[in-house]
Amino acid sequence: MPGATKRKRRTFGNTWWGKAWVEALEDRAKLDPNRLPRGRTYARKGTVSDLAVDTGEVTARVQGSRALPYRVTIHMRAFTGEQWESLLGMVGARLGHVAALLDGELPGELAEDARAAGADLLPGPGDLRPKCSCPDSANPCKHVAAVYYLVADEVDADPFVLFLLRGRPREAVLAELRSRRAPASAPGKRVRAPAAPGVDPKRAYTRRIAALPPRPAVPGTVGPPAVLDLDPPHRTGWSGDTFAELAADAAARAWELLVMGPGEETELSFEEALARRAAGRPDTIAELAEAAQVPARELAAWAQAWGEAGRGGMAVAREVWRPGQAPLVRAKADLAESGLPGEPKTWRNRITQGDLQLRYGRDERWYRFVRDGEGWRVDGPSSARPADVIYPP
Repeated sequence: MPGATKRKRRTFGNTWWGKAWVEALEDRAKLDPNRLPRGRTYARKGTVSDLAVDTGEVTARVQGSRALPYRVTIHMRAFTGEQWESLLGMVGARLGHVAALLDGELPGELAEDARAAGADLLPGPGDLRPKCSCPDSANPCKHVAAVYYLVADEVDADPFVLFLLRGRPREAVLAELRSRRAPASAPGKRVRAPAAPGVDPKRAYTRRIAALPPRPAVPGTVGPPAVLDLDPPHRTGWSGDTFAELAADAAARAWELLVMGPGEETELSFEEALARRAAGRPDTIAELAEAAQVPARELAAWAQAWGEAGRGGMAVAREVWRPGQAPLVRAKADLAESGLPGEPKTWRNRITQGDLQLRYGRDERWYRFVRDGEGWRVDGPSSARPADVIYPP
């Protein structure tokens, strides 16, 4: 039908942990593979109602071929005390795991660690015991299978549902994790936190102010960034490697600011910051250009200029302006004495002779450019004297 729009097919499991639940049903729990597709169809048709998840149990009603909906109850095998001890001990020892759970995330590493500890949060063979009021004796019937798939929505919304299905609600799990991180005390006795050290206010105001300590020396190199113990929450779309890369770039920029001379401009424009980052990682130019909506060829030219001569090199690569005659006359004379073929030609802030071009920047410095195909590229650092860029060391 002309103009009709195609409806998006309903999927189950929109988070990593929701998908893991579905994959466990289809691959690990050894359920009847012929019944699961019919259950998905039922779930997509909206036949399931009154879905509720409680401790170790899921209940729902599923509308079938009869007038009254069928009653579905699914029990999931609860963990033993030893399994809970192993699981909570593992989670409590990793602050990153606890932080992710509180943020509504279930890290893949936590799920893998739980399975290795013998307390798999996801269902395996024999973990699910369903019951349906329909006459079908298959395990699972299509009504139970439909409920299985819709539990993925509950798991998507709150990964603590997996703990609940294994026998303990969110509050009990968090209380146990808090108690494991609290200092030990005698039974029934509360532990008072040690008093924070302080200074008497009168003594603090009458005390003489000591001289500031000497400023530490600027390090010769940029140190490596710290490595995250755990990846950021999955829904952010970020990874630990991305944060490590950004941290390394921030450290490099901080070091550049420390070694800058007095009076140098510290603020970078958007284009300058982009060129600086591209110069440090030429392999990411295409990706950066796409994200910044800048032509990749143009960004590559900016990055090359920045890498050779910093913000000044990028500025003269992009800008044409008209300086006074005095610096141009001096540079033209130096070029005439260089022995290069041809005669120097002046246009605005640029003097060209053969395959060499000098450009005068607004920072009152000269920049060397060499011919590159049909254009020009920066070739080395700048200098206050034109002769220094004509005859680089």
